[in-house]
Amino acid sequence: MSSITFIGAGNMARTIGTLAVAGGNIVEVMARDQSKADALAKILGGGATAGKWGAVPAGDIVITALLFDGVVPVVAQYGDALAGKVIVDISNPFNATFDGLAHSEETSIAQEVAKVAPASASVVKAFNTIFRGVLENGRPNVFIAGDSAQAKAGVAAFIESLGLGPLDVGGLKMAHWLEGMGVVTMGLAGNGVGHWDFALGVNEFTG
Repeated sequence: MSSITFIGAGNMARTIGTLAVAGGNIVEVMARDQSKADALAKILGGGATAGKWGAVPAGDIVITALLFDGVVPVVAQYGDALAGKVIVDISNPFNATFDGLAHSEETSIAQEVAKVAPASASVVKAFNTIFRGVLENGRPNVFIAGDSAQAKAGVAAFIESLGLGPLDVGGLKMAHWLEGMGVVTMGLAGNGVGHWDFALGVNEFTG
């Protein structure tokens, strides 16, 4: 069982939060609009609570369920309230045409979060390659990246509690390539696959 705080009360917070409650985790929701946090906590049930925006999150794992351009400013705003926490960035910084990344450098939102987060916090990239409908109805692999083995182990255990399969791709610099995989999923949805009901994963073969 993990203790999770969602910063944000939108669709992804609701989707992952629903799985989290079903998996027996302790869930807290924070949002700038307190009424939205209260409403989502009520919808999630299972003892989910609504915290106050900017306060120290109750969860050991803090999921920033925000649009990509809001993640770094919000982490900076929370500041020392995130000390010692595992911060999970799930965002996709798509450009306007969804065929590239909004940032031109070889970085990622997760790497930029690490620059403004407290030194005692750990940052993990996860969930960004999965469409919401697949999370709701499927059992996809969840790729994760981060520099702290302990933080990734905690996030992996949480992912397993959701009935999903975590796959570690390496250090936090790999978050850039996970964001690129997010772009690939958009390309597949609009072209070769032609719908949203799929997820990237790994098939292992033996010779």
